Amino acid sequence: MYSCNQLLQALEAGQCDAPLAAVYTAGGLTQARARALHVTQALADAFAPKGAAALFSGPGRTELGGNHTDHQRGHVLCASVDMDMMACAAPNGQNVIRVQSEGYPTLEVDLSDLSPRPEEANSSAALVRGVAAGIAQRGCAVGGFDACAVSNVLSGSGLSSSAAYEILIGNIINHFFCEGKLDAIELAKIGQYAENVHFGKLSGLMDQMGSSVGGAVAIDFGDPADPVVRPISYDFAASGHALCIVDTGSDHSAKHLTEDYSNITREMRSVAVHFSKQLLREVPEADFRAAIPALRRECGDRAVLRALHFYDDDRRAVQEADALEQGNFAAFLALVNASGVSSSLHLQNTWSTADPRQQAIPLALAFGRELLEGTGSIRVHGGGFAGTIQAFVPLEKLDAFRSGMEALLGPGMCHVLRVRPQGGCVVVD
Repeated sequence: MYSCNQLLQALEAGQCDAPLAAVYTAGGLTQARARALHVTQALADAFAPKGAAALFSGPGRTELGGNHTDHQRGHVLCASVDMDMMACAAPNGQNVIRVQSEGYPTLEVDLSDLSPRPEEANSSAALVRGVAAGIAQRGCAVGGFDACAVSNVLSGSGLSSSAAYEILIGNIINHFFCEGKLDAIELAKIGQYAENVHFGKLSGLMDQMGSSVGGAVAIDFGDPADPVVRPISYDFAASGHALCIVDTGSDHSAKHLTEDYSNITREMRSVAVHFSKQLLREVPEADFRAAIPALRRECGDRAVLRALHFYDDDRRAVQEADALEQGNFAAFLALVNASGVSSSLHLQNTWSTADPRQQAIPLALAFGRELLEGTGSIRVHGGGFAGTIQAFVPLEKLDAFRSGMEALLGPGMCHVLRVRPQGGCVVVD
């Protein structure tokens, strides 16, 4: 156990290289050590903590399969990636959480009242308060701490910076005040609670699970209290393809998009309600298809199309996981492409009707398909409406793909990611 100053000394002496390399891989060790020194020094300068300090990580996640299936208790395939939020934190002996995220004002959350606050909706404070509340509801102690954080998770990227933040905060509280009793799945549920109830976004559980669990995982949300998590053993580095996330430059964080996301949940739920159910997972697909004429009148065509997407993409997510486990990457790519078509035509989450002039995702998808020339795969990434697209690009086409996308969208807009084996974690304590 280190004090803040001792942690600085240990980092500078290379004594923390092994745990850093375990999370960030040997190739990223120099950068990881520099970031760790940066946040630790920031904590010392901003808060001068006197007790134990530790380093924490909350990774971004990429959705590999199951676009908007999680909130209907369907199947998903996701993975944590090598972009993360790193923080150095220390208990402060007070009843307040203070977080200084680089580039933002210091956030303070008083823990004396953990109930949702309407004025905090869509804010980081809501996520911190919500995570603390979710942990307290499970009978665990919650206390104050100070933290300094830095992030290379692309904001509005569909890599779910909000889930990375929730998992980061959850791990800090779990480590300092709960003796590590909460496992990765429970922390993911707490993060979802914070986002749904305090932040005000009706998201499913995939984002938090992808960030919290680590590696590539197939998840069946049929029982939300006990989701079935299946680690997928596949070496993406051996696939001959690079995983690219392309930032379209459109504003994924715009407030009106929260309503777009929530409308998907509401419209899918309206179809389920026709059958006196709350979720599409509870409605047999055959019953849904037989009722489509009545559903069109009752719920509208868009709701029917979105339900159709759920059934198809729910099935595809399972098939994608199976294809990877069988080493059939070509079948996986075909399924990913089919998912992308369904998201565009049925789910309709590639642009927002609130601003029809902004259609950066469809434009980037069109150019990306031309650059891939029938190889690899390409699709909308994550929640959609704005933000990013995802592509698996053959290595021999990577330079041309990146150059072409950045000629369209600007320098630095195409990012090559790797699947990270660790989820949210204590890096050094």
